[in-house]
Amino acid sequence: MNTITKPAEGTAPGGGHSYRMPVPRLRLTPDVSHGPLDGAWWPRCDALELELPALVGSLDAGIGTVTRVSVGTAAWPDAPQAVMAPGHVIEVVLSDGVAETHAITVDCGTVGRWELLVVPPDEPAETAALLLTAASDPENPLSAPRLLALAESGLDGQDTWESEGGATGPR
Repeated sequence: MNTITKPAEGTAPGGGHSYRMPVPRLRLTPDVSHGPLDGAWWPRCDALELELPALVGSLDAGIGTVTRVSVGTAAWPDAPQAVMAPGHVIEVVLSDGVAETHAITVDCGTVGRWELLVVPPDEPAETAALLLTAASDPENPLSAPRLLALAESGLDGQDTWESEGGATGPR
């Protein structure tokens, strides 16, 4: 799976003016993932209704139409039950599970499902870059909560991160 760097385009409601959504900070595993994650997404804020359309608009059209996403209520406490994306509505399913706290499952109906680490919006850029790289590594064995826990442990957790398969930087 590759990211698309061209911003999604559409028509502004009522105004008829063209607009561009910002390109999301997104990194996906190349080809097929062999781990629990298929990549990572670093939203700019915690308003899912603002962030989700840009994420969906940047995904390769070959994966199909995103019909539903599942997110954790702890990370997205004010998430709506549905979000408008260019050309369609996306159902939002809220979960109280610990594994979903920092993850989003993107469901494209019969085409497939992708599990992405959600890097907290206020994460420092250096840590976020490391998380985006680690989560998109096709051989990453770590779950979203484990990756974040190791990143938050700082330099003391670097040896553990690497011993568990975490990336040491861009490849």
